[in-house]
Amino acid sequence: MENNIALRTWLDEFKLDHPLVIAGPCSAETEEQVLKIAHELKDSDVSIYRAGIWKPRTRPGGFEGVGAIGLKWLQKAKAETGLLMATEVANATHVKLALEHDIDVLWIGARTTVNPFAVQEIADALAGTDKIVLVKNPVNPDLALWLGGVERLYNAGIKKLGVIHRGFSTYEKTKYRNIPEWQLAIELQNKFPDLPLICDPSHITGRRDMIQEVSQQALDLNYDGLIIETHTDPDNAWSDAAQQVTPTTLKKIFEDLRVRKETGQGHDYDSKMATLRINIDDFDNKIIEILGKRMAVAGQIGSLKKEFNVAVLQNRRWNEILDKMTAQGAEKGLSQDFIVDIFKAIHQESISHQEKIINTK
Repeated sequence: MENNIALRTWLDEFKLDHPLVIAGPCSAETEEQVLKIAHELKDSDVSIYRAGIWKPRTRPGGFEGVGAIGLKWLQKAKAETGLLMATEVANATHVKLALEHDIDVLWIGARTTVNPFAVQEIADALAGTDKIVLVKNPVNPDLALWLGGVERLYNAGIKKLGVIHRGFSTYEKTKYRNIPEWQLAIELQNKFPDLPLICDPSHITGRRDMIQEVSQQALDLNYDGLIIETHTDPDNAWSDAAQQVTPTTLKKIFEDLRVRKETGQGHDYDSKMATLRINIDDFDNKIIEILGKRMAVAGQIGSLKKEFNVAVLQNRRWNEILDKMTAQGAEKGLSQDFIVDIFKAIHQESISHQEKIINTK
């Protein structure tokens, strides 16, 4: 994307002294619900009102959105509150209907981003329009696929572009609904610094009690905005109830968030340090997860030794591990003493796991 500085122009037109905020229910449910939430958000920091009209579901049978009728509700909410309206589109038909109802912002969901044919269909349907289009990251951590979606839209003449970081799916059980993989979004940010980057803490966390934490992390990384699912009665929402917050809670989140001001050298240091520390936190979390998995394997070894009446301590094997790890550590610029200390601790923990298993009657 050449001359990508133009991509940021649409964001600058909001003339905000705070990050862009997009908020509203996961799904439009009724006209009354859409209007009530919109009116409760109109006097806050929210600039764009979001509501899902078509809801892609992994399996059939769940609530899949109210469909085109919901677009009329968004039109009415726009007329009554002055908020811009946003919804998700997954094909050319969705785009056509959204344009007919003058929806201001369209986003492409994670399941659609993974399909270049679908993205191209949307890009072709949007050609010649001046709508803001946001591309969510694909379900899996694939930066090329994410950027490819943006490039297809850009090549179709869409210049008001941005991306939404909503986290990535994993089979592993973590505290997140979708793991953030912050380093991937940081890499995208470094490649295209003028492409507005918006964080979706609702889908990253899947839990309303973590929205504040992840929103702050995003702001510490200089994200341009947040998209947060908001509902007046979240516990009874028709979709994604656990991750939605009330408008009152949303306003409290805004009050508590720390937005760093650009103050020359101090800001530059704080911003870079925040990025590095979040990277460190991300790696530390992965280290803990890997250590947990390693100890689980050590436990399986303990069970096997118990079955065949084999001693826990195997010095030859231990020395082989230590020699191999110190050599690999040296290639990474890590001192021998450091590697020895770490693997001695890991070895001792492994032995403890195995001894418990062998001595269990």
